[in-house]
Amino acid sequence: MLRETVQRFAQDVVAPKVRDMDENEMMDPEVIKGLFDQGLMGIETSVDFGGSESSFTSAVIAIEELAKVDPSVSVMCDVHNTLVNTVIRKYGTKEQQEKYLPRLAQTTLGSFCLSEPASGSDAFALQTRAKKEGSNWILNGSKMWITNSYEADIFLIFATVDPSKGYKGITCFLATKDMGIQIAKKEQKLGIRASSTCTLNFDDMKIPEENVIGEVGKGYKIAIEILNEGRIGIAAQMLGLAQGAFDKAVPYTYQRTQFGQPVGTFQGMQFQIAQAAIEIETARLLTYNAARRKDEGRDFTKEAAMAKYTASVVAQKVSGAAIEWAGGVGFTRETGIEKFWRDSKIGAIYEGTSNIQLQTIAKLIQKQYS
Repeated sequence: MLRETVQRFAQDVVAPKVRDMDENEMMDPEVIKGLFDQGLMGIETSVDFGGSESSFTSAVIAIEELAKVDPSVSVMCDVHNTLVNTVIRKYGTKEQQEKYLPRLAQTTLGSFCLSEPASGSDAFALQTRAKKEGSNWILNGSKMWITNSYEADIFLIFATVDPSKGYKGITCFLATKDMGIQIAKKEQKLGIRASSTCTLNFDDMKIPEENVIGEVGKGYKIAIEILNEGRIGIAAQMLGLAQGAFDKAVPYTYQRTQFGQPVGTFQGMQFQIAQAAIEIETARLLTYNAARRKDEGRDFTKEAAMAKYTASVVAQKVSGAAIEWAGGVGFTRETGIEKFWRDSKIGAIYEGTSNIQLQTIAKLIQKQYS
């Protein structure tokens, strides 16, 4: 039921706007409104707070289906659900949940602010500072490569309250745009162009002490745990992307005739298409398995890393092959196939690079066998 609902929304509402959003590098407000109207921005949030109260696997399915049509819309939904909503649901106070979860489920986009100029894979090398003054925290610093930040109004910001404590000084703060968040630069990107990615500045920004998420000094724990979930979301995005490229290109190979037969019936093409289908299914099984383990309350760190790594590799490979299967037509922007390849490149970078995923997997294997 959910899958069919998202498919219908993606085809009827998102698909007609994909090319214009990509060319203009801007998310259409009607798409954002539609995601809220469809109940796709509070998938795991309790019905008491205006959400759908569904499973994490349901969120993964929604992310996958959106990515088949536009990975930009998919990642907007993904970050909002698997990072922002989840942090407030798991670590927010009752008052914070009552105040912010209904807005996040029904009207207001959220953004997760961790990365900085000198803090990418080394996430806890962040420089943003928070200083206590009376009943407020004063933030100074900047964030880079922040998804959803142009359209968002609710921000989760990670800052250190005591650099001498290292990662144990990191704290998560909830801020709204009107508190003084400055959008310094909106990035122009290779892919997922409609998804906003911005640099944010904070100059003596005042945040009330009641807006600390979790405990002071426990932000590192929140970030680590939440990014493990987020990696499954990115795996779902890359999975949907690969399937979307496959679905666009394969039919063309049976329509295009050369040397008296459809190009898709030549053995060389048949083997490539079959191999791609196998790899997509492999990524799907890894992604669903990681989501299932998360829903069951079992450890899923290794499985999430495996899913994200594999789905990112498959997305690049299949979307690149899809361009070649469609020949010259695939190289043009008119078909939308080339967009899937451009969008695929980010999968190996955000929410933990492919090398970080391999390192995570290797460390867990070493722990198991040494």
